[in-house]
Amino acid sequence: MIRFILAALLCAAPSLAASAPPPTPAPVEVMIVGDFHMNNPGRDLHNVAVDDVLEPKRQAQIAAVVHGLARFRPTLVAAEWSAQTVRDRYAAFTAGTLAPSRNEVVQLGFRLARETGAAMKGVDVEGDFPYDAVAVWAAAHGQTPLLDVAGAQVEAFTREITRRLASGGVSDALRFLNDPARIESDNGFYRTMLRVGAGTVQPGADLLTAWYRRNLLICANLVQLTRPGTGWWSSTAPATPSCCASACARRPASGWSSRTISCRVDRGIRQGAKAGPLTLPHPI
Repeated sequence: MIRFILAALLCAAPSLAASAPPPTPAPVEVMIVGDFHMNNPGRDLHNVAVDDVLEPKRQAQIAAVVHGLARFRPTLVAAEWSAQTVRDRYAAFTAGTLAPSRNEVVQLGFRLARETGAAMKGVDVEGDFPYDAVAVWAAAHGQTPLLDVAGAQVEAFTREITRRLASGGVSDALRFLNDPARIESDNGFYRTMLRVGAGTVQPGADLLTAWYRRNLLICANLVQLTRPGTGWWSSTAPATPSCCASACARRPASGWSSRTISCRVDRGIRQGAKAGPLTLPHPI
């Protein structure tokens, strides 16, 4: 009986080996780079004061930042514009027919994709930010001071970005935006919103839900574009009128892997795994 079982196992061994699962592909690496609105549409509650980024001084600084990000060797850059908008405008950009644009998607995302030969994708999803309901409820229930404190913190944050942009240039502003401790602190603003509401009326929670729903939908677009271990793969860069992101995948010296840089304009929210420390050139 023992010999029979052993023989049966030995006979089964080849088929077991043949059905073994394939090796796990290299993980997708994601780097998120927080950015500010270079052509600020003024649609946020608090806005950074930005001078003309098409001026030679700013163009030189942006070129240095793009060159620094290009060392990541991306194979894909994704932006927080819609897929169709990116297709149309990037085609015009590479053809030299796109009108001069101060938008950060063009200045960072498009230029990075062109410099590295990476694919360019759009992953934005329209979303709502129902802050008015929060403000109305807070005013009716004595919580306006809570919003005033939170708003003052965000205003101080935008002023600091403006100061760094003026004194240290684009790269200094980006380094400030991408400090992990500062990003964690920024997220506290949204958690504060959970204090606004009571019982079945929860405008603060509604605001937070809408905020993260959009973030997760954009993240889903990025995840669904990635194709680990398939040679070339697709991925993201967040960009809507109020935020932007970029993603890049690179080909290392040995074979293909999936690596993504995700750039999130002005929100500074990190989604996914950071591929490594963000290295940007010093001000020029």
